[in-house]
Amino acid sequence: MRVMIDACVLYPTVMREVVLGCAKLGLFEARWSARILEEWARAAGKLGPTEEVWARGEIAALAANFPKALVRYDTAMEARYWLPDPADIHVLTAAVVGSCDGILTMNAKDFPKNILGEEALLRWDPDGFALLLLDEAPDAVKAVAERILAEANRLSEQPWTMRALMKKARMPRFGKALENNPI
Repeated sequence: MRVMIDACVLYPTVMREVVLGCAKLGLFEARWSARILEEWARAAGKLGPTEEVWARGEIAALAANFPKALVRYDTAMEARYWLPDPADIHVLTAAVVGSCDGILTMNAKDFPKNILGEEALLRWDPDGFALLLLDEAPDAVKAVAERILAEANRLSEQPWTMRALMKKARMPRFGKALENNPI
């Protein structure tokens, strides 16, 4: 399954780590465009220049870890598509060009299912998508989540629970499922 990942999923660290951790295991094929990556870097830059530099370093690492993920296309192709927010048409275009099965985004209203359906695309939110992957490969997904929790606890002054960490990452149902069914 090929999945176009929107910038709003790549930017929050924990959410990104869950999603890309699962992609690294081969549970799905991650896709993005240069414009999506640039949106991530600019969003990080709003927190300061150091954050943007850090994001650009992460983006460079993605190229090495996911060499087939970058979807390129002629921007003139965007004229073929319509979405409620014209600023998101590039995501739809990249998903179609990248032969994706769906788009992973937090912005449901900007990607109506009926419009995506015309292009044979699904739309997932990160919380629901993680639950889907957890159902398909529970041990692998739990191991990804446990590594993320361990790293969060290593970096934090206060200990995190799985449920609290995933809730903060806007993945509350995933966190609840993990807490109710630990490794």
